[in-house]
Amino acid sequence: MAKPRLKEKYLKEVAPALKEKFAYKSVMQVPKLTKICINKGIGQAVADKKLVEIGVEELTAISGQKAVPTKSRKAISNFKLRENMPIGARVTLRGDRMYEFLDRLATVALPRVRDFRGISDSGFDGRGNYTLGVKEQIIFPEISIDKVNKISGMDITFVTTAQTDEESRALLAALGMPFKNQK
Repeated sequence: MAKPRLKEKYLKEVAPALKEKFAYKSVMQVPKLTKICINKGIGQAVADKKLVEIGVEELTAISGQKAVPTKSRKAISNFKLRENMPIGARVTLRGDRMYEFLDRLATVALPRVRDFRGISDSGFDGRGNYTLGVKEQIIFPEISIDKVNKISGMDITFVTTAQTDEESRALLAALGMPFKNQK
């Protein structure tokens, strides 16, 4: 099986460029993407258990890897929520699947967002990780609009080995993430 296009790009172009830009002494200091976590909270799952199954199927189609349902940790009576009730779905991508997903996200899915002008800088957490919220799952070509009965969003978290937000932003921008104001 061939290496993903973005993995090749990281090894040949991005890593050497980042090493030079931030003046790292070793190649091992260069930040890299370790995993992508996709999380989908399904609030209406309290009333309808089928929504969780649909959410798991959608995430599986989008990521190319089997998603798992998430369960509530504690009971909240105001939300009619009991402990261990399924209330969402998640999937964690690593390795080749992670690079394939990032490639599809940056080149196909994000440009399909209505009035898209780039992704916000405000999703960095101070430790080199970036979280992006997607409002509609129909931006992914794997999801058939005809089969969708309810439009829902998801959170996509990019976990990197970068120490600062600046390093993380440089890494993600070099990998093709379209930030609003490119530096």
